[in-house]
Amino acid sequence: MKVYSAKAMAVRAVELCVALLDERPSVASVTRILREHGETGELGLGEDDVAAMRAAAARLRDVLGAADAGEAAALLNRILAESARPPRLTSHAGSTTWHLHVDSGDDAPWGEWFLTSSAMALAVLVADHQRVPGGLCASSGCGRPFLDVGGGSPRRYCSTRCATRERVAAHRSRTTR
Repeated sequence: MKVYSAKAMAVRAVELCVALLDERPSVASVTRILREHGETGELGLGEDDVAAMRAAAARLRDVLGAADAGEAAALLNRILAESARPPRLTSHAGSTTWHLHVDSGDDAPWGEWFLTSSAMALAVLVADHQRVPGGLCASSGCGRPFLDVGGGSPRRYCSTRCATRERVAAHRSRTTR
């Protein structure tokens, strides 16, 4: 059985944000990510669900783009105050390990589930690490959200591809002067 940790839920949240903030997110691409992160059975995901999840992704992107932990905490507190319900443990009728939910129920709409579970996971990471648990890619023209809960220097790019592209561009601009 899949174990649900705050970090695993945050990874799922960021992967969903990247897919949902794409120009044309599809039911198939969102379903694929949900399946990769342990969702089983008939998901019943439709275009309206993807639209609601896309709106949630925009709010979560703002959290990851926060300037500091205080701003991230304020955004997360607002999301949780507006959307979350009292925490409850669920095993989805024994199909998963016990884990926390802050949505309205196991049959909550996908947009509500995505926003509340992701906000809860990111809030735990802010509390654990005392910093924004990710960022937005600094590569020009990218801006994708990413998760950064490792030690060391904070990340600036969503991928090595973006980091390399920026290094090459900086090198070329220095050598053509």
